[in-house]
Amino acid sequence: MLFSNFSNTNRFISAKQITGFAMVFALLTPFAAQAENTNNQTSADAATSQTKWGLGVGAMSSQKPYTNMDRDNLALPLVYIENDWIRVFGLSAELKVYNQPITDSQNLDFRLLARLDGSGYESDDADILDGMDKRKGGLWTGAKVTWHNEFIDVSTDWQADTSGDSDGQMVNIGLEKTWRVTPKVMLTPRFTTSWMNDKYVDYYFGVKNSEANSDRAAHQGDAAINTELGARATYIVDKQQSVLLDVGVTFLADEIQDSPLVDRSTTNKITLGYLYRF
Repeated sequence: MLFSNFSNTNRFISAKQITGFAMVFALLTPFAAQAENTNNQTSADAATSQTKWGLGVGAMSSQKPYTNMDRDNLALPLVYIENDWIRVFGLSAELKVYNQPITDSQNLDFRLLARLDGSGYESDDADILDGMDKRKGGLWTGAKVTWHNEFIDVSTDWQADTSGDSDGQMVNIGLEKTWRVTPKVMLTPRFTTSWMNDKYVDYYFGVKNSEANSDRAAHQGDAAINTELGARATYIVDKQQSVLLDVGVTFLADEIQDSPLVDRSTTNKITLGYLYRF
């Protein structure tokens, strides 16, 4: 069963607290995005001066690309806060810098970002990682601009690892469109392409000379571009309550598949959740 093996969850949280906290962000991200749609905000609307907040619960199952690594299954509470200036979801925060209307149906939205990243591993997470140094997630900060229009939302952001663990940088470009299928059902497909610099790929998928053995050769990672296809479906129970299903598949770049630590060409994530907005 997808969420039946929560015996791994306790070990996961205790051994990798930063990753576990960061998964709060991963769980809440689609809720935060959908909250704006269910509140009937249009792309040209300014942020509301009233603080909005919500509470809920979610469960996520995700698969990392490392050889023979078990799925991560996690159940967590959800917290969402938003007003004119900030948006907080999980352990991620956005500072709303500027919103520029272009036409009645278009606007540009500029924000500063900060988040905890859920990447990384410990040497006991899989046999292939035995003897490897721990790879940490870290704090990432950056900036994002989104072009909202009547056809599709286009976003791009730049982020850097300010914790200094990986010295990684990434650039994400995303396309997203929400359709109201019925008065209570909304569907939002998305496409995202992500560029990661060589330091990021080397940190998480490289093998240092001191870590090489008969099962894994020394390997230095190169810059890579992943792509993701995903969709979320939201059932709006009433003005306060919504239930969400989010599914995403990431197609790994050849530079990541070439790592001796990796035996997959894709990763995936499934999220189920409930949110009550006050």
